[in-house]
Amino acid sequence: MKTHAKPAPRALRNRLPAGAGALAVAALLSACAAPPGSQPAAVTEAATLTPPSPATRDLLKLPSPKGRVVAAVYGFRDQTGQYKPSPDSSFSTSVTQGAASLLIKALKDSGWFTPVERESLQELLTERRIVRALDGSTDDGVAATQNVPGLLPAAIMVDGGVIAYESNVRTGGAGARFLGIGMSTQYRVDQVTVNLRSVDIRNGQILHSVSTTKTIYSYELHPSVFRFVNFKELLEVEAGVTSNEPAQLCVKEAIETAVVHLIAQGIKDRSWVLANESDWESPVLQAYMREADSYAVDATELAAMSTPAARPPSPY
Repeated sequence: MKTHAKPAPRALRNRLPAGAGALAVAALLSACAAPPGSQPAAVTEAATLTPPSPATRDLLKLPSPKGRVVAAVYGFRDQTGQYKPSPDSSFSTSVTQGAASLLIKALKDSGWFTPVERESLQELLTERRIVRALDGSTDDGVAATQNVPGLLPAAIMVDGGVIAYESNVRTGGAGARFLGIGMSTQYRVDQVTVNLRSVDIRNGQILHSVSTTKTIYSYELHPSVFRFVNFKELLEVEAGVTSNEPAQLCVKEAIETAVVHLIAQGIKDRSWVLANESDWESPVLQAYMREADSYAVDATELAAMSTPAARPPSPY
């Protein structure tokens, strides 16, 4: 006896297309989210040079010196003690640990200093011993003097470090929604401070000391749509864009700004000399000197306000 399948009820027939569509969309999203099984990771963008900051351009625009100063950098330490927030607070610091490399590059890019290797001094001495051993010469032999010249001594030592990193210095946001269509934004401001000083290696005197501060901006835009397009059909769309300034680039800019200030102060105090004295009127040097002068004026006014004679009389 033959049997005939009964037709599906009308309500079930109406729900099948919607359910099938939902399953198809879910399968498509799952396929996009799942990593490829056997495909290796590919390089999508070529590596480029680190983007320059405004301070980098100022370094390259500095006038030429009468003679380069040999400078030694033994380290530029992270003195903040700050770690990134959870979940990676136990593994990653808030600022880069390679600030010494950034400082050496800034000194060399300025054209005013000749950096000499001191961070990897032990490795350098080991390589020099290897060369002498291959030559078959001793430490005081003639061949060693000819093939391995003496190390270049430094005239000054450039030292300092990242001395502060403050999170959430300013936070805020705003949002609006009308007829189910809206947008919200949030922002956060962090702050990093570095200190740079030059030391005379003959007597240990601090020649110049500079502190610079750079803010780190982060913001988020979040547009959304939430409204009924039909009696029982709801449209919901969300998107988000977040932008964070890289902390290492902010540290780099703070170090480069400190180097320019260090050079300007040294020229003013005759610690090092311009090749052409008329270059003192160059726009770069004058801009940094005006900033230093305004800082000195503000500090003087603040000190004057802190004295009892300058304070307004108390009504009590």
